[in-house]
Amino acid sequence: MKSTQVRLSRLFLEFTESEQVAGLILILCAVVSIAIANSTLGTSYLDFWHSKIGFETTTIRLKYSIDHWINDALMAIFFLLVGLEIERELYVGELSDLKNALLPVVAAIGGMATPALLYILLNLGTETQAGFGIPMATDIAFALGVLALLGDSIPVSLKIFLTALAILDDLGAIILIALFYASDLSLVYLLLASGIFIVMVIMNRLNVSRLFPYLILGAVMWYCMLNSGVHATLAGVLLAFVIPFDRGDEESPSWRLEHFLQKPVAFLILPAFALANTAVVLENNWFEGLMTANSLGICAGLLLGKPLGIVLFSVAAIKAGVSQLPEELTFRHMIGAGFLGGIGFTMSIFITLLAFDNPEIIASSKITILLTSLLAGAIGFLVLNRRISA
Repeated sequence: MKSTQVRLSRLFLEFTESEQVAGLILILCAVVSIAIANSTLGTSYLDFWHSKIGFETTTIRLKYSIDHWINDALMAIFFLLVGLEIERELYVGELSDLKNALLPVVAAIGGMATPALLYILLNLGTETQAGFGIPMATDIAFALGVLALLGDSIPVSLKIFLTALAILDDLGAIILIALFYASDLSLVYLLLASGIFIVMVIMNRLNVSRLFPYLILGAVMWYCMLNSGVHATLAGVLLAFVIPFDRGDEESPSWRLEHFLQKPVAFLILPAFALANTAVVLENNWFEGLMTANSLGICAGLLLGKPLGIVLFSVAAIKAGVSQLPEELTFRHMIGAGFLGGIGFTMSIFITLLAFDNPEIIASSKITILLTSLLAGAIGFLVLNRRISA
């Protein structure tokens, strides 16, 4: 048991280290992408992301633009990794013990509900009300990247809390996408995807431990989901939960796949997503878009709703005696974590693409997400920096 815990601790450290570095790379990718999009190479750069690759026949269509492949296929792999992380946390991680799990669970609920409420208050009855999910999610890579800048001055328990909080946020985002961002449902493809999922559940119960059959069936399920009207990335999450966890050690299929995916996701998939989706052309009046109800709702949700929801719900849970503050943590740490929770970036941009069709609204949303996320990260850094806070 002890050796298993050591292996799992190592896996957690590998995950957080890769996410920390990935957060810094994402910032660089966003800056580079915006710079190129607004340079003389801008038109060619945008055309590249919109150029189509793949093949199609009379029955199978797999020819899409590059940014479509990134958002629907590569991000399914990202969600597969997220699902494996959630699975590990539920079985043997911070969320496996009810007492330990309650604080990040309550904090995550507050950190999702409060931003959504603020956004809805500003956008109810408008064409942008569907964007209420944009400020609800936390970008793990960016948040842990800020913690990396603070070095050893940050307690390990804060990294664990923030990681669990962000993972729960991702779970909330997954549920949100499934419930509110499906369109033009195809019952045939949805039933096919469901049937494949049931087959994999049976395989899991029969102790089929080889990864290859799950991955093949998962790819077919992804194609069916792509054509069902439910977002294809959800196939990644469903696949994660049927891959056998076993004892969770290095022989576990779940452990091996998670370990394999960490580096490609952190250093290839997320940077590709950032490059493709932050290629925003800044028009002369781009700043006017920051004063719309949509942008104000995103800003209020990420910059105010996230820290308020996380801190107030956490305090309420602690005062009510249903949870307790982890050792070494103070309420200053909780406030700092609350602001780091306001770093939306990847998931916020992803939900933006699902919520809106209007290019102008999408562009202004992306700019607002980037600026607000950077501001929330800077405030979180200042709050948590011991030398400044002291």
